[in-house]
Amino acid sequence: MNVKELLPQDFSPSSRVWIYQSNRPFGERETLEIDEQLHQFASQWLSHGDPVKGWGKLLFNQVIVLMADESNAGVSGCSTDSSVRIIKSIERQYQVTLFDRLLLGFYVKDKVQLLPMAQLNYAIDKGYIDENTLYLNNTVLTKQELETKWLVPIKDSWLASKIVVNK
Repeated sequence: MNVKELLPQDFSPSSRVWIYQSNRPFGERETLEIDEQLHQFASQWLSHGDPVKGWGKLLFNQVIVLMADESNAGVSGCSTDSSVRIIKSIERQYQVTLFDRLLLGFYVKDKVQLLPMAQLNYAIDKGYIDENTLYLNNTVLTKQELETKWLVPIKDSWLASKIVVNK
């Protein structure tokens, strides 16, 4: 999976990134509506009255990525708050959860599969996932990290230290 192909090419590698994973996939109509809302938000994103070079997209029908290229205008606390407001609005509108950090995302069979953190070892023991399963590392902070460290095998992520091997 080449994440680079999904992202805007004209943004700085140091562009800030925010990732919000939904507790369920969105349908086709919902995806179109959300992408339009994100596009409208990004095109009007301001920081202290200055336009922010922003981008937003729903990836894999389940993960919202917002990006701000701060080359010309930095993102302030108020502009970050405005991005959180649009995400909370989407949460309410579509009755989803986008802020649950204990729900882990894995890319399995061309789609996102979710797993509560407490069930990680059970899923590995039962063979649902293994150390090579791609994990959505939603802690990445920049475009460059999104391209290189977002979809990583479990064995290369912080989750590797959480796995209990039963022999």
